[in-house]
Amino acid sequence: MNFPLLEKISQPSDLKKLSSGQVNQLCEEIRAFLLDHVSKTGGHLASNLGAVELTVALHRVLETPKDEIVFDVGHQCYTHKLLTGRREGFAKLRQLDGISGFPNPKESVHDAFVAGHGNTSLSLAIGMAWARKLRGEPGHVVAVIGDGSFTGGMVYEGMNNIGGLDNLLVVLNDNKMSISKNVGALARYFSHLRTTSRYIDAKENVRTFLDGVPVVGPPLKSAIQGGKSMVRRAMYHSTMFEDMGFHYFGPIDGHNEAELERALRAICSQPGPHFLHVVTKKGKGYAPAEANPGNFHGVSTFDLVHSIPDPEVAPKESFSTVFGNLLNKQGSENEKICAITAAMKYGTGLQFFYHTHPKRFFDVGMAEQHAVTFAAGLASQGMLPVVCIYSTFLQRSYDQIIHDVNLLKENVVFAIDRAGFVPADGETHQGIYDPAFLSQVGMPIYSPSNYAELKYWLPILLSNEMQGPRAIRYPRGGESKALAQYGCSGKEYDHLYTAPGAKIVLVSYADEVEDVLNAAKLLGAENIPCDVYKLVKIFPFTEELIREIMRYDVVLMAEECVACGGIGEHLEMALQHAGWNGRYIHTAVEQLCLPHATVPQIKQVTGLDAEHLAQAVREAVQAPEAKGEAKV
Repeated sequence: MNFPLLEKISQPSDLKKLSSGQVNQLCEEIRAFLLDHVSKTGGHLASNLGAVELTVALHRVLETPKDEIVFDVGHQCYTHKLLTGRREGFAKLRQLDGISGFPNPKESVHDAFVAGHGNTSLSLAIGMAWARKLRGEPGHVVAVIGDGSFTGGMVYEGMNNIGGLDNLLVVLNDNKMSISKNVGALARYFSHLRTTSRYIDAKENVRTFLDGVPVVGPPLKSAIQGGKSMVRRAMYHSTMFEDMGFHYFGPIDGHNEAELERALRAICSQPGPHFLHVVTKKGKGYAPAEANPGNFHGVSTFDLVHSIPDPEVAPKESFSTVFGNLLNKQGSENEKICAITAAMKYGTGLQFFYHTHPKRFFDVGMAEQHAVTFAAGLASQGMLPVVCIYSTFLQRSYDQIIHDVNLLKENVVFAIDRAGFVPADGETHQGIYDPAFLSQVGMPIYSPSNYAELKYWLPILLSNEMQGPRAIRYPRGGESKALAQYGCSGKEYDHLYTAPGAKIVLVSYADEVEDVLNAAKLLGAENIPCDVYKLVKIFPFTEELIREIMRYDVVLMAEECVACGGIGEHLEMALQHAGWNGRYIHTAVEQLCLPHATVPQIKQVTGLDAEHLAQAVREAVQAPEAKGEAKV
């Protein structure tokens, strides 16, 4: 495909040379480019199609990096990347050694901050804006935030602290609000008035004049402001943004680049803080995505002609759907079970529970902290809440886990999806922390390696047999064929593989077990016999497990978890406390900034693939000292 205008854009300043007609053509080319490339590489599609004109207008008016644009979540930044010299990088979008799917200052000076989680942009922008004011530096700081992020409390914490930030602009990318024609016409009319400098100047002049009029000035000013407030309430149903100190503009058509540009120029010519409300359509320009934007939010490769299945609804056979179907069944048998998620109904497989038990299903939006404390409240009244959240987002609620759930040992079950390595999304979305931070508070953690184990252990965690907080975690996608063949023994751990005369044992859990098994086979071919243990209950350990592991001279523990505080460190300590003095190898994640790559590639980078594990054992066996500790 040809993109004649886009190919001429190598930096944001090139945009300023285009005529209005060329700008509209450029927007069309950008959409065509995104469709062509994302269909081949996968990535976030609908949100990026909806933010094209907005991003072009921002770069036509602003001057990055002198002005800074902070994206919330960041998955709508593809147009921004195209306009800042990274067009060629889209051939390897979200691939090893390619460009990230999210903003990252390591990648470009035009990226103000790393972004992968929601609700963060406003607080970041406030901090950046204050830093500029304190240093006396010019330029604007712009936070681009979607309406979905307004379901998280951190946004409101930020709005409550905007102070006198005259260099701050918040752009609400609203792709859900529906405005009728009559209201829309009024909104456009008043928006035109409010985005002219004459209106703003008059507003400030009247305010200054009334402040100087003795006796009647302040009451008259208050009356005028009260009248304005009533008008705004009638038009917009809320005055929250202006009540919090913003100059509010909008709603504005987010697909009319000229109108957006005019509004931005007027806003940037006046002191802030400003709040620009932009209405966009997710999936704009691609009919299937417009009709069902949820299906095209995050996609794998697909056929542009024949469209794609829903990528956010986990495949028919995945840990998420196996969990979701089983929880739905358990919900029918136990009316105390409630399902809670944080804007991830389909991703966590809860659509089944939602359709069958709508009164006991709660989607709290991007509000993980509320989700966990809400669950504690339900549990305190005798309900059995199941908090279903991706591992990377669960870390946002750690204080609530410690204080609101764990102190009173409330009966809350945590179902942790996307546990372990996650492909393509890179350092912001890895599930490598939950075993460490949950084990720190003594929470029982189960990590099935196949569907059979998930189906066996979930009903037990939901039964009266267990009380207090507990967690079950499972990876993204489907089960490994190699691990599926082992089924489920019903035991908390399995002596999975026995090699005659083995003095070395390899221990792991979840899908890393497959790499450990392959490492044992490699070593066996070299006459280095190794046994393999698979943990299902990964914490705390039973005394029986520790006694069995103590029989070996060399222990290797491999896990898709941070090394510091991980399950491997707990195992080493338990062995030492029991008097074991063998050679211990802990292979885990030392490099926390993981690349956007496939899971096998991430395992190679972190030393958790079979060959690296086997090499760690070879080095331990060949080491001159017979005892001690070796960590890799």
